[in-house]
Amino acid sequence: MTEAVVKDTAGVSRLDSTRRLNAERKRVLIASVIGSVFEWYDFVVYGIASALVFNKLFFPVVDPVVGTIASFGTYAVGYVARPLGGAIFGHFGDRLGRKAMLSLTLLIMGVGTFLIGCLPTYAQIGLWAPALLIALRFMQGLGIGGEWAGSILMAVEHAPPNRRGLFGSLVQLGYPIGVLVSTSVFSVMARLPQEDFLSWGWRLPFLVSILFAAAGVLIRMRVAESPVFERAAQPEKLAKVPLIEILTRYRRTFLLAVGLKISEIAWVSVATIVTISYVTIHLGLPKSVILNGLLWAAALELLTIPLFGHLSDRFGRRTMFLTGCTFSILFAFPLFHLLDTRDPVIIAMTIAVAVSLGQGIMFGPEAAWMSELFHTRLRYSGASLGFQLGGAISGGLTPLAAALLMNWAGGATWPVSCLLIGTACITLFAAWLAPETAHAPLRT
Repeated sequence: MTEAVVKDTAGVSRLDSTRRLNAERKRVLIASVIGSVFEWYDFVVYGIASALVFNKLFFPVVDPVVGTIASFGTYAVGYVARPLGGAIFGHFGDRLGRKAMLSLTLLIMGVGTFLIGCLPTYAQIGLWAPALLIALRFMQGLGIGGEWAGSILMAVEHAPPNRRGLFGSLVQLGYPIGVLVSTSVFSVMARLPQEDFLSWGWRLPFLVSILFAAAGVLIRMRVAESPVFERAAQPEKLAKVPLIEILTRYRRTFLLAVGLKISEIAWVSVATIVTISYVTIHLGLPKSVILNGLLWAAALELLTIPLFGHLSDRFGRRTMFLTGCTFSILFAFPLFHLLDTRDPVIIAMTIAVAVSLGQGIMFGPEAAWMSELFHTRLRYSGASLGFQLGGAISGGLTPLAAALLMNWAGGATWPVSCLLIGTACITLFAAWLAPETAHAPLRT
């Protein structure tokens, strides 16, 4: 009788422990997704404004084409700052823990975005206006540079071994949800008379970010530290300078991580940023046409990102990346041909397919694969720097390069399609060389 009671008690204890673990995983996942949504909202809202507003209000004295190039240049500043943010917050994330960095990065991002909404324009303060805009964009880049890896690692390191792809992809949903929210807000503001939109309407999407940041900080303060990090957080095991160790001992792994990011971010930068300018300026269509396409794309990615994250748990990360690169190569030229139809429905469907597949196939498994490439003691720095440097090289420069190439080609889009094919080939090569990690334990 006593033995039966002991067994029953042990069974109840294991059941309670499992329930607590599952509840904690759910809490961490929700906090990571919500924080990711707020961070990406802040980052994406700038991209939309750079195509619709900043070329008029902050660079108004130049030719419209040059103004667009200058506006995309400030957009690139955020991507340039992201590796620095990844290096800074990655260092402390590997030394002090994942949780400690998350609230700080969210706060930096929210304050920077809010202040952009308060900026005077070029007509009011002259050259100080674009200078301050660039400084605040840099601040945004620092925040998102440290945010992404922290959110991802909290989810992946809490995940069951056979569901890391799915858990990581759920945090990646922060991007399409951020796009959905920011585009929706801009769609509403774009219905205002042009004078009101340029006067105060464009500011509202930036100003509300401070509320998102405050809510996100409160939510993230309640989650537990990553158990994987806690097991590895012994002073003798921690890397003194993670960045130096990565660049000296794990250079090949780091370069592969950078290469894995190149195609996906180039594709989504063209499909969501360059196309806004192309459709509204080159084709002369209303802003609502392209914004509707972005809304469809974000809504569809709510399905495709977790789907491909889940599929990567079954069939491997490499399989998903090779498929995504193949799509990017095949769709690079049809993308602009379909936009040139000037049909609002075809344009919206084109953007939806381009983003949900061109980005979604790789973006879903990307979080888990980046995390799995590095040891626990270097994971925050390695995953963050690989992701952010790839984003800076490709995502930050692609809109600017696209604008320059189209200007050089007299408005033709074929050089941009060639650029997309080139970036896809780089990621294809990196995916072929990178180790398959889907069914292996996390490196300790």
